[in-house]
Amino acid sequence: MKLQNILWIAILLIIPANVWAYGDSSTDTGICNKLNFSDFTPVNSAEVAPQSTFSFFASGAAYPNSIKVTIKGQTVPITVTPKGEGFKVTGKLPDTVKGAFAKINIEARGANQCEGRAGWLVKVTE
Repeated sequence: MKLQNILWIAILLIIPANVWAYGDSSTDTGICNKLNFSDFTPVNSAEVAPQSTFSFFASGAAYPNSIKVTIKGQTVPITVTPKGEGFKVTGKLPDTVKGAFAKINIEARGANQCEGRAGWLVKVTE
């Protein structure tokens, strides 16, 4: 009978140890810092010439080497430069985009694998 009681006590002691091993979620340091994108140039829905330059500001929470821009499924080469507490990103519309609307899509990652997405629309003339 004593062996059975010891076994039950051991089980009761093991279960709470495993439950508490993951810690309190309110003190978790894995919280995402929101990635912000702003100062889109040209402005949303602007009419622009083919191969025009564009730029935007990415918050400092973004890893600069993770910033990716795509337009109509094409990855666009960009230049990322530190500015203030973030990054100024510049690029050029691909020469294949003419006479149509094009959405400039932005993706980036930050600390703790946090992801941010944004974008805006421009009308490219012929």
